[in-house]
Amino acid sequence: MSAKNKQQNQQKTYDVLDGQSIDLLKELHILTRDGKINQDTRRKLKQVYHLYQFIKPIMEDIYSQKDNVTIIDHGAGKSYLGFILYDMFVNVEKKLATVYGVENRLELVEKSTKLAKQLKFDNMNFLHLNVADSITNETIPKDIDIVTALHACNTATNDAIDFALHHNAKHIVLVPCCQAELANILKKNRNSDTIDSALTKLWYHPIHSREFGSHLTNVLRILRLEAHGYNVTATELIGWEHSMKNELIIANKVKSHNPKAQKQLNELLAKFGLKSVTDRFKIYE
Repeated sequence: MSAKNKQQNQQKTYDVLDGQSIDLLKELHILTRDGKINQDTRRKLKQVYHLYQFIKPIMEDIYSQKDNVTIIDHGAGKSYLGFILYDMFVNVEKKLATVYGVENRLELVEKSTKLAKQLKFDNMNFLHLNVADSITNETIPKDIDIVTALHACNTATNDAIDFALHHNAKHIVLVPCCQAELANILKKNRNSDTIDSALTKLWYHPIHSREFGSHLTNVLRILRLEAHGYNVTATELIGWEHSMKNELIIANKVKSHNPKAQKQLNELLAKFGLKSVTDRFKIYE
C-alpha cells in the first residue's frame, strides 16, 4: 500500500477530514503517535468539528468579501483552537487565513511557534503579551475579523472582550470557563441590606452561588456586547454529558451602540450589588 493510500485509509477509519494534518492531530493528542484513536479521542474530534461548524460560516462570509481572514485567539494557551481553525480552513477548505495566538505564558508561546514552524503553518503567529499590551501592540493588525477565546478561565473571557472591543472586531466567539469572580461577590452580598432579601435566595446555597454567578456573568457579558452594537447568540456547544463548561457565545457587529442594552446592563449591576466589578463591563463611547 502506498503512503498516500495508507493515509487516506487512516483518514477514513478515524473520521478525519480529507486534507487535515495528521501530524497536528497527533501533537494535539487526538491521534496517538502511531495514528490510532480511542473512543474518548474520537468524541474529542467530533467536538472539534462541531465547534468549527459554528465558526466556519463566519469565516466563509468574511472570505467572500476579502482574500484573507484575520483571527486573534486571545488567551490562546496551547493554541488548540487556533491550530484547528487554521488547519480546517487553510488545509481542508483551501482558503486563506492568518491566525494570531495571544498568550502571556512564554513557554506556551514558544511551543506553539515551534509547532507551527514544524507543520509549515506559515500564517500562524504567536505573541507573548499580557492583556494590556495586547490591546496596544502594533504587531496585531487593526483590522480584525474574528476574536476567539476558548475555555478562557474566570476573568480571561472579559479580557478577550476588552481586546475585541478596542479593536472593533467584526465577530467574537467565546466559550467561557470557571467563572468564580461574581459568585464570590454574590456570597458576600447574601446578607446585604442593599439587596432585596428574596432576591438573594437565588444564590443562597453554595451550588446556586456558583451556577447563578456563572449565568449572571454571561448575561452581563452579552449585554455589554449588545450595548456595543453586537447581535449576540448564546447556545450550547456540546452536550452536558461531555462538559459542564459548554456555553458558546457568538457576537456579530451590526451597529455602533445599543442604549437599551447599556441601560439594562447598568440596572443589573446595581440590582445585584456589583459596583466593585463595574469596570469589567465598561462601555466604550
